[in-house]
Amino acid sequence: MFERLTPTDPDAILALMQAFQADPRPGKVDLGIGVWRDADGRTPVFSAVKRAEKRIWKRQETKTYVSFRGDAAFHEAVSNLLLGPATDGQWRAASATTGGTSAVQTALTLARAAHPDLRVWIPAETWPNHWVLARSLGLETRSFAYIDPDTQEIDRAGLLRDLDRAQAGDVVLLHACCHNPTGADPDAELQAAIVASLARTGAVPVIDCAYLGFGATPEEDSAFLRRLSTLPEVLIAFSGSKSFGLYRERVGLCLALADGPQARDVVENHLTRINRVTYSFPPDHGARTVTEILGDQTLRTEWQDELGSIRDAITTHRARLSEALRMRLNTDRFDRLTRQKGMFAMLPLGEARVAELRNAHGIYIVGAGRINMAGVTEETCATVADALATVLR
Repeated sequence: MFERLTPTDPDAILALMQAFQADPRPGKVDLGIGVWRDADGRTPVFSAVKRAEKRIWKRQETKTYVSFRGDAAFHEAVSNLLLGPATDGQWRAASATTGGTSAVQTALTLARAAHPDLRVWIPAETWPNHWVLARSLGLETRSFAYIDPDTQEIDRAGLLRDLDRAQAGDVVLLHACCHNPTGADPDAELQAAIVASLARTGAVPVIDCAYLGFGATPEEDSAFLRRLSTLPEVLIAFSGSKSFGLYRERVGLCLALADGPQARDVVENHLTRINRVTYSFPPDHGARTVTEILGDQTLRTEWQDELGSIRDAITTHRARLSEALRMRLNTDRFDRLTRQKGMFAMLPLGEARVAELRNAHGIYIVGAGRINMAGVTEETCATVADALATVLR
């Protein structure tokens, strides 16, 4: 049987990680993998997480299964974090998942169960795994415009033109905040226009929320989600990897907003079935840690402060690189870095320049120009800016 298998295409980020690790040059810089690292190159555990885990360890007396859909307290805690406390008119169904990737897959699987012939509309610039997940489920995919190649800003007219082509039963994949890979988020006016387009067409948003708190406070970063939640049906895929630093715990939640209690009950039934045939019972430790933090004001404040420190560092990195490129290239076209949010930014490099950066300068970048701003520290900024200026001249 296995002799019939042929190798699949290697994962680009994994291949880049391996190449970086094998590179013996002392001045190499990793701007690739989407993980937060501090100035020392570490991805530290949040102190609020450690304190929460210690509490759980002291009082937990069993490791038995929770339920196929995970712990209801976790569902409520994350739902309230993203959307605010539920009211009688907000019919929600939720299911814990094995991370944010699995939450996206669960959302798409649920949508396929409702509309087997649906189309998935995906931003032209997005996390590559969005395409992989949709196509692995056999779903038809369409792209919609996102970034204008000339201005490197959001193509507002093109985006709305393409979204108006969606139909009832289709799903539109959106980023809640801190767009990966561009860092360019819709402003309030464009957010409202997107919601209006979805209301007209009847397409359902699937919102990937992987970087809450990396662009602004969690409350501010959830603004787009809350605007979208006014629609009759919404699917949200939440990840706790970045926002809580729980990368290896695989904390995720698929949250559905249904149009009434009867629809919610049917959705809950399907989410239970999807979990059952995928991984049966979802993991609980990371989810319980998040619940502990969000349910205790002291821990919650501590977490928000730590998240704010990461956000401030990213903002500083953006300003530092923007100024360094302005000085070296005598242009203001990289000032947009300071207007963008989150860990990522796209530079107009292309594959040839990315290869030159890697081979000649030891600067490792994903794809055709996505950079992780966490790697642009005070120590590395000059090296990165010099290399970028060389290939961009």
